[in-house]
Amino acid sequence: MKYIYGPVKSRRLGLSLGMTLTPYKVCSFDCIYCQLGKTTEKTIQRKVYIKIEEIIEELKLWLANNVEVAKNLNYITLSGSGEPTLNIGIGELLLEIKRISSLPVAVITNSSLLVEATVREALLLADLILPSLDAVNQKIFERIDRPLEGINLEEIIEGLVKLRKEFRGKLWLEVMLVKGINDDLRQIKKLKAVIEKINPDKIQLNSPVRTTSEPNILAVTKAKLEKIKEILGDKCEVI
Repeated sequence: MKYIYGPVKSRRLGLSLGMTLTPYKVCSFDCIYCQLGKTTEKTIQRKVYIKIEEIIEELKLWLANNVEVAKNLNYITLSGSGEPTLNIGIGELLLEIKRISSLPVAVITNSSLLVEATVREALLLADLILPSLDAVNQKIFERIDRPLEGINLEEIIEGLVKLRKEFRGKLWLEVMLVKGINDDLRQIKKLKAVIEKINPDKIQLNSPVRTTSEPNILAVTKAKLEKIKEILGDKCEVI
């Protein structure tokens, strides 16, 4: 399989069958904590990086050959080795998955393209969207996520607020915390105010536990994660 991987057991999603919609590490960010390594092509250009028909043919083949395994899947997940919303066919893919399978579909995104109405509209068929928001300060955002030049954090937040208003499925917001970079409690309190505007169904706190693209990227201690969880409120969980 070229575009489908797993199923993998995920802390966030249970048993998930993954799909990649872009070649390796085509992304709008180059996050310091990414476990896949450095971004090879940093872009916000949306196009058909991988043909949707080819992904669907792989999925049909996988489903036909894994009937019993498919019964235990929690999600088909669009994520993979880059930013899935860069593929302009993501809406068509969601439609086709829904046509051939009754399994719920999740989309993991770094949120960078949600400012575009066409991107938000394309995601409306998903059952679950898992966007990320690692900072509410542009300087910290640029330090941790290393976005393509010109990407504006305020616009990302605006896109998240609009998505919540338009999307009828579940929205779980991930916050990746790195020790000494975005775990300052003053910033966390500002983050809380922004998250309240976004109004996700769940907030998932994460911290790097695997090899990262940059050396010396440290996880936040469990005790501090619990403190931050307390600040962010009842919707928050440490994963």
